[in-house]
Amino acid sequence: MTVPPLPRPGAYPAATVSDAMDRFGVAPGIRPLWEGATISGPAFTVWTRPGDNRGIHAAFETIRRGEILVVAGDGDVSRALIGELVAEKAKALEVGGIVLDGAARDAIGLREVGVPVFARAVSPAGPWKTGPFRLQETVAIGNVPVAPGDWIVGDDDGVAVVPRARVEETVAATEELLRGEEERREANRALVARP
Repeated sequence: MTVPPLPRPGAYPAATVSDAMDRFGVAPGIRPLWEGATISGPAFTVWTRPGDNRGIHAAFETIRRGEILVVAGDGDVSRALIGELVAEKAKALEVGGIVLDGAARDAIGLREVGVPVFARAVSPAGPWKTGPFRLQETVAIGNVPVAPGDWIVGDDDGVAVVPRARVEETVAATEELLRGEEERREANRALVARP
């Protein structure tokens, strides 16, 4: 199954995408590490034991430009799975962003590198690097399943996951909702402008 070209980061709000999926697909508790970070792209999944980033380094050997690195770390926030050096490598590989069901560190450095990072928390403690891990299997982030190739969209509100088979219908439904929202905004502006 081919996936239509995905919208550029920031084109569709994560909240509206979730509304278009009957409000399913939102990964609770996973937030951008800085205001204004946006992502939109296909998932490249990593399943790792809590606090261990060996799988992330392995993912960099095969991840493709524009893919979103989605790491299922069991929600553990005791150790950061990535920091500034990992983000620099992701930027060099033109990764579209990183989503962690776990923690990150070097928050200021991550922002300066410019790779959008979404995580459950920030922790100064570094990761283990012993494994085990799995690549490109269906994982869960915030109890939401993510399969390789699913559409990941994120912004200041958080992260939404669209199953690959539903991308086309979700894009259409999102555009319809956005049109309806704009009509309501225009109606509100007309009320304000009324004498």
